Amino acid sequence: MKRYDLRHLHDDFYDRMGELIEEGLKVGEVGIFLFEVGDFSHIQKSADYIKALGHDLMNSLKFNEVDWTIVVKKVDEETRKARAEAVEKARIEAEQKAAEEKAKAEAAAAEAKAKEEAEKAAAEAKAKEEAAAKAKAEEEAKAKAEAEAKAKAKAESKQAAAKKEPAKKSAEKKEAAPKGDDLTKIKGIGKAYMEKLNSEGIYTIKDVANMTEEQIQMMEEKYSFKGDFKESVADAKKLLTSKAK
Repeated sequence: MKRYDLRHLHDDFYDRMGELIEEGLKVGEVGIFLFEVGDFSHIQKSADYIKALGHDLMNSLKFNEVDWTIVVKKVDEETRKARAEAVEKARIEAEQKAAEEKAKAEAAAAEAKAKEEAEKAAAEAKAKEEAAAKAKAEEEAKAKAEAEAKAKAKAESKQAAAKKEPAKKSAEKKEAAPKGDDLTKIKGIGKAYMEKLNSEGIYTIKDVANMTEEQIQMMEEKYSFKGDFKESVADAKKLLTSKAK
């Protein structure tokens, strides 16, 4: 067992400790290294350093209020090499595992993103389809309402026309129907003079028979009645008397 005081090197004692282990200790021999504690970070650093060299850290303890000691056992080269290989293998495996986990996480994130985008696209497509269906339904409803309104207006117009038609025909029939008697039965009155009498409001044989002197004179002067219109009036009286019998 050998003891080495490295307190005079303060924080810069690592390289010297490594030289002393390699050159001052034999394989299987134990060395005690004394160093200044400082901010206590060197306690863990020194332990990690020994592990990195491949030797055995036997102990690590407080020496006094300001110093610390570590006890190291030197290991043969073959063991150190095997340990280094194991450490390297563990490091590579850890890196591989980390890379695999990262790739897995990235794949999961990509899958989740793709799923989210697909769901979003599906939702947008559905909303667009529903909007188009709604617009089409509204357009069809509007077209139907317009068609029904036109059909109703047409039916009402047709119904109104149908109501007017009988009245029109009745009026036409009424107009076509002759007013009063056939005045051509009266001596001296033909069809032309019958129309003239009608224009003066004289429609029946009775109307002719009851004409006054003024009316007779008017007919003779206004319409240039051929012959003595008084004879026609007298004949109307005869016809009226004959009819009464």
